[in-house]
Amino acid sequence: MKKIIVSVTNDVANDQRVSKVCDTLYNLKYDVSLVGRKLSNSKNLKRHYPIKRFKLLFNKGVLFYIEFNIRLFFYLLFSKSDILLANDLDTLLPNFIVSRIKNKELVYDSHELFPEIPELLQRPFKKKIWKTLERILLPYLKNCYTVSDSIAHYYKEEYNTHFNVVRNIPILSKTKTRNFTKVPFKITKKKIVLYQGAVNVGRGIELMIEAIDILTDCYFLIIGHGDIFEEINKLVSQKNLNNKVYFLGKIAPQELKDITPLAHVGISIEEDLGLSYRYSLPNKIFDYIHAQIPVITSNLPEMKKIVHQYKIGEVLEERTPERLAEKIEYILNKNYSANLKNAKKELTWGNEEIIIKRIFNSFE
Repeated sequence: MKKIIVSVTNDVANDQRVSKVCDTLYNLKYDVSLVGRKLSNSKNLKRHYPIKRFKLLFNKGVLFYIEFNIRLFFYLLFSKSDILLANDLDTLLPNFIVSRIKNKELVYDSHELFPEIPELLQRPFKKKIWKTLERILLPYLKNCYTVSDSIAHYYKEEYNTHFNVVRNIPILSKTKTRNFTKVPFKITKKKIVLYQGAVNVGRGIELMIEAIDILTDCYFLIIGHGDIFEEINKLVSQKNLNNKVYFLGKIAPQELKDITPLAHVGISIEEDLGLSYRYSLPNKIFDYIHAQIPVITSNLPEMKKIVHQYKIGEVLEERTPERLAEKIEYILNKNYSANLKNAKKELTWGNEEIIIKRIFNSFE
């Protein structure tokens, strides 16, 4: 049984993509180990495979990345393995070095265009460091996959490195029965507009808050946490919208599956803040589809391609509160159920994991 060590810089609890990949490899009879980080609020996890989480002195900034990468390097160096799987650029360097020292196979899963994330747009020096690292390492990689066609094309043009595409799509399961005890407000005839994901810059949350102020028959439910969570909370209070906007914070993936189907519209309206957002294909879009709720997405290539191909919602071409409110009202008066059912059947992890199986089976 070949040993695979999978590494990621988060605490692994809510990373659905890494969890699905590990389960796929486990079901292929690989000996899987997962490495991440341990936070003060990290919960104990029960998986089919062992999990190692580093407790760090530094949990943000440059010192976090330095400490984590040093710890990961020595862990990989002195651990038995046949294959190393690095998730994102912030774990790639120690995986690459150890793969060369120990002559091990290396697989790279790029969840996004890391140097192009909005958090680095105003930090040119840090962006240059990540970009330089990418430029040095990627041309040497042979077994890679990423989340969208646009990112794969970018890597091919930029570094002449081939990336397969494995979209972050849920495992096919039955849609849960709607249980409104899961939401923090009394259900009336009002509809629920849902945002789930990181509460970070450029996710369109502020725009939705402006739109909910216009809509008279909707609640806005936010599930997730992030860098601007407190700012969004203050904005809601300043606008006196506490009776229309509700926060559930970060919740476990299994619990999320109970709540997502309660919504009537799901939004993924990221701003065009650099290539990482422009080429992104957020997993929440597929979560909405699997919960069989229609979506509103940004007018960005990968998102609108899904909407137009499967006809499961609307694309927001004009980013104004008025236009967004109109799109929501339009969706609430249209039936997308047949298209959503068809999309759910086709867009499944079972179809995506074929690429992963092909990559790892090539090492046999």
